Amino acid sequence: MTAESPRRGIQLWMASSNIGGQAVAIARQAEAQGFDGVTFGDTQCQSPDAFVGLTVAAAATERLQLGVGVANPVTRHPSVLACAIATVQLASGGRTVLGMGRGDSAVTKIGLPAATVGELEQYLVRLQAYLSGQLVSEDGPLAQLTWIDALSIPKVPVDVAATGPGVIAVGARLAERVTLNVGADPDRVRRGIELARQARQAAGLAPDGVSLGAYVNVAPYPDPHIAQELVKPVVAVYARFSGMGQRLVDGLDLRDASVIQAVAEHYDMSRHGRGGAAHLDYLTEDFVERFGVAGTPQYCIDRLAGLAALGLDRLAIVGPSPDAAPEIVGESRRLLSDVVFPGVREAVAMRDTS
Repeated sequence: MTAESPRRGIQLWMASSNIGGQAVAIARQAEAQGFDGVTFGDTQCQSPDAFVGLTVAAAATERLQLGVGVANPVTRHPSVLACAIATVQLASGGRTVLGMGRGDSAVTKIGLPAATVGELEQYLVRLQAYLSGQLVSEDGPLAQLTWIDALSIPKVPVDVAATGPGVIAVGARLAERVTLNVGADPDRVRRGIELARQARQAAGLAPDGVSLGAYVNVAPYPDPHIAQELVKPVVAVYARFSGMGQRLVDGLDLRDASVIQAVAEHYDMSRHGRGGAAHLDYLTEDFVERFGVAGTPQYCIDRLAGLAALGLDRLAIVGPSPDAAPEIVGESRRLLSDVVFPGVREAVAMRDTS
């Protein structure tokens, strides 16, 4: 498998969903605000279809990259998933990325368990074969997307969203991209990068041959306390990944372990990503400060630029919860696009040229 060519600078993605079926408006806004890409979650019980949303967004944008953030091995056969995302690739002229994970709200809300690490690994092997136009013999003598080669569609890169060492290793070996889901603590991000490179080296692959990114919960605001409140609901969503299945993943500081375990044990899926949830009471101020990036614009610039300097190619920005007052959310998003993004890009550019 050939990894994507390395690039200078940092890509900034908006991690979102097809909220209210407003995919076109969301994508246009992301492009206008300077995002390099936008992802829509594959969460059928929570928002309209991601693949349909990305297809219409492709026609409404020019340069914006379009991704699923993320699909899972449980709800779609790999041939069906490969066909859907390759169709978006066709519609977008090659601007598409497929995010994959073990499964969260898309599976738990319909009473199914997330895939195991082994199941994800087996699924990725088949998925990559379908995306490459290959025959997947274990699925049958006709299991092949023959139309991909006929239309000369560029292969869709796969991006594995990873928290634990097992998934990080699988993604590093089998995907073109790995996007870490370990919060904004530099030590945990650094550890995730090391695990990915070690897994590739152990498999006889170039250690730096996979593109690396991180999901980061970000809310700039002049008042740091308000910024923390803005980011809390989304911090809970992403912190929970570190405690799913009643297990705590590698690299957790003891001071964070109890917080993550409490959030995971008391998580209210009916309030997934929303304010007013009881599980938010278990998030301490210092945990939110470490796990998320919430504070003044300059504080956010410094934190994000510091993460980029660890060796990341992109940051997937999960913005403030929409539950807060619209004027506050709007100002936070304005500061993100008008102040934070330019500041981060400038800091990274200075590092690249030094």
